Amino acid sequence: MATKENQINIFWFRRDLRLEDNAGLYNALKAGLKVLPVFIFDPEILDKLEDKSDKRVDYFHQALEDIHQELKKYKSGLSVFLGKPLEIFRKLSKDYTIHTVFTNTDYEPAAIKRDLEIENFLEKNRIGFKSYKDQVIFEKDEVLKKDGTPYTVFTPYSKRWKEVLGSGAIENYTTDFSGFLSYKAPQFPGLKDIGFIKTDVIFNKPALKPSVIDDYDQYRNFPGLDHTTRLGVALRFGTISVRKCVRFALKHNETWLNELIWREFFMQILYHFPKVVNHPFKEKYELIECRNNEKEFMLWCEGKTGYPIVDAGMRQLNETGFMHNRVRMVVASFLTKHLLIDWRWGEAYFAGKLLDYELSSNNGNWQWAAGCGCDAAPYFRVFNPSEQTKKFDKDQKYIRQWLNEEDQNREPLVEHVFARKRALEVYGKAVKSK
Repeated sequence: MATKENQINIFWFRRDLRLEDNAGLYNALKAGLKVLPVFIFDPEILDKLEDKSDKRVDYFHQALEDIHQELKKYKSGLSVFLGKPLEIFRKLSKDYTIHTVFTNTDYEPAAIKRDLEIENFLEKNRIGFKSYKDQVIFEKDEVLKKDGTPYTVFTPYSKRWKEVLGSGAIENYTTDFSGFLSYKAPQFPGLKDIGFIKTDVIFNKPALKPSVIDDYDQYRNFPGLDHTTRLGVALRFGTISVRKCVRFALKHNETWLNELIWREFFMQILYHFPKVVNHPFKEKYELIECRNNEKEFMLWCEGKTGYPIVDAGMRQLNETGFMHNRVRMVVASFLTKHLLIDWRWGEAYFAGKLLDYELSSNNGNWQWAAGCGCDAAPYFRVFNPSEQTKKFDKDQKYIRQWLNEEDQNREPLVEHVFARKRALEVYGKAVKSK
C-alpha cells in the first residue's frame, strides 16, 4: 500500500464516467496539486441488484476500464475500491496527505445524504470537499418562478430554462491531463471481483448523430423505426456530457432539446420534493383503490397481456434493458389504468431493468402516466393500446420484431372499454373525495 506522500487532491468519479468536458475533474486538475482519480463500488448499492448479470454494472464497469486505459497514457490509472465510501475515505486519508476531494454533484436524496457524511468526515480531518455542477445545465435554484418557488409544470419551466440560458455560450471544460498523479494503480478489478458476471453489453463511446437528431421530431414516436438517440444510458452514467448534448440540440433539433429539459425538470422536482420517491406528488392519489392483482402484474412483466404493443415493449425491456419511449407511455398507462396496479410496482420493475434508469426521470414519467405526478396526464387520459398501435406501428414492424404469431394473438387480459370505464370510476372517486 502506498506510503504517505506529498499533498495530493482526489477526484472521485461517480455519475460522470468520462475524462472530457468533466467539470469537477477540470477543477481538480487546475487546482495545482497532483490528482489521484478514484471510483468506489458501494456494496450497499450493488447488493440491491439481485440479477448478477446486470447489464448496467457491466456497462459502467467497461466505461471505468476505458478511463483506466486512458489514464495509463499519463502514467497514472484509476484506483477502484469496493466498500462503503466513508470507509474508503478513512483509508485514503491514512495512505495519502489529501488537500481536497473534488467530485460532481449528485441530486438524489440518498446521494445527498452520503455526500454530507463524507464532507463532515473530511472537514473533521481538515480535508476540503468541493462539488461541481456537471450532470445538468441548471441545478437546484437556478430556474425558479418570480416568487422564488420551483416550477411544477413543464411548459413554463422550459420557457424559463431557455430564457436563463439565453444566447450565452455553454462552457466546455477543456482539460489538461498532465496533472494526474504518476503511480502504478492497483490491478483493475474484474466483474467477478465485485460479484457480477459478463453480459452481452458492449460499451462504445457515445456519439451524437445528425442523421438521428436532425429528424428526431418527425420519427421519434415510431418504435419500428428505431429513430431515437439511445443516449439515455450515456447521460445516466455521464459517459457523455450534457453540455455537449445541449450545444448539439440547439443547433440541430428543438424537440430533442426539450427532452433534455424534461430530464432537468424531473431532477429539480426530485430535489425540491423528495417525497415523490415513495409518494404521489398529488397527495389525493394515495386514495386510489388499486387492485394490485399479483398474477396480472406478472403477466404484464412477462409481456403476456394480450395487447401486442404492450407485450412487445415488455419483451424488449426484458431482453435488452431498453424500451422505446412511446411504448413506455403505453405500457405504464396500461398497468396503472387498465389493470389498476399501483404505479410504484411498475416504477420498481423498470428500475430493475432499464439500462438508462434514472430515479428522477423514471419516477416522474411513471407518475405522469398514472396521473398522480406534477404536470401529469389527467387521470381520464387512458391510452388505448390498439389505437396507439394504429397510429405509431400500423405495419406492426415493432410488434413482429418482439412477438411471435402466437403471442400476437394472445387473449387480452382485460377488455379496453371495460377497463377504461373502471379506471375512470376508481380514479374519479379518489380525486373527488379530497
